[in-house]
Amino acid sequence: MPAHLGKPKNNVVKRFIKQLDIQLMVLPALALIFVFAYMPMYGVLIAFQNYKLGADLLNNDWVGFKHFNDFFTSPEFYPVMRNTIVISFLKLVFGFPAPIILALMLNEVRKMVFKRVVQTITYLPHFLSWVVIGGMVTSILATDNGSLNMVLEKLNFVDEPVNFLSLPEYFWSILVTTNVWKEIGFSSIIYLAAISGIDPHLYEAASMDGASRFRQMYLITLPCIMPVVIIFMILAIGNLLNAGFEDILILASNPGLRDVSDSLDVFVVRVGIDNFRYSYATAIGLSKALVSVTLLTIANLIARRTGNSLW
Repeated sequence: MPAHLGKPKNNVVKRFIKQLDIQLMVLPALALIFVFAYMPMYGVLIAFQNYKLGADLLNNDWVGFKHFNDFFTSPEFYPVMRNTIVISFLKLVFGFPAPIILALMLNEVRKMVFKRVVQTITYLPHFLSWVVIGGMVTSILATDNGSLNMVLEKLNFVDEPVNFLSLPEYFWSILVTTNVWKEIGFSSIIYLAAISGIDPHLYEAASMDGASRFRQMYLITLPCIMPVVIIFMILAIGNLLNAGFEDILILASNPGLRDVSDSLDVFVVRVGIDNFRYSYATAIGLSKALVSVTLLTIANLIARRTGNSLW
């Protein structure tokens, strides 16, 4: 065998040994992923059984794809899938470009004090729990001294307070708006970091050619951060069936909103925990995971045509 065939492997080993201190820093993260993401995966066997709480995992009755078929043919399938897809799509359409736009706008701010104040204000909601956010939203939209209703009444837009959190037609807009407000600042950090790595000489050359700030943003900033945008777009498409759990559970506390708020995650918890249908809930969760992996793979294959992909 030619001697050069063994070089790549030797080079990898030598590079690993040379970076041993850095590689050791990764071990705790890998251990967490293994313990909390891979070790529990044996539990998917429950989806193919009539699982009974407390019974040995391998000593339950095997039923094959019965629970999958039950879900796909159940009357809850259509409304749950509709809510999941609509909520996820709205979050993608409004939530994905929002931090990009904010990062582009902050990049144009020249007053550093004002820029830092805006960054702090927009970052802060991310660090608040959904319980706190839910309380704030409930207070703002309350019929009794809620600030939004007070403003609408003062402007004569409504004759009496509107109970926004009890009306299904307002739920999706409230949910998506709250999500965008909570995450826009923190998500923009990555795009600001990508923008900071752009060569300033490109802007100088464009300015000398007479390009306006908006044109520089369009012709320089956006193309330069496009690889980062595409990577996060791939991840967002892979999470298209993750409509949310905590936000929906807190904002949709009214049972009258169940027709528009029951996403896959909320439905799995309600059916699996509240109704003790563990096998049925596991089958739904496994189905969602398989679809998510498929969407992620398709999005990655499409993105690879642009020269940017996860793998």
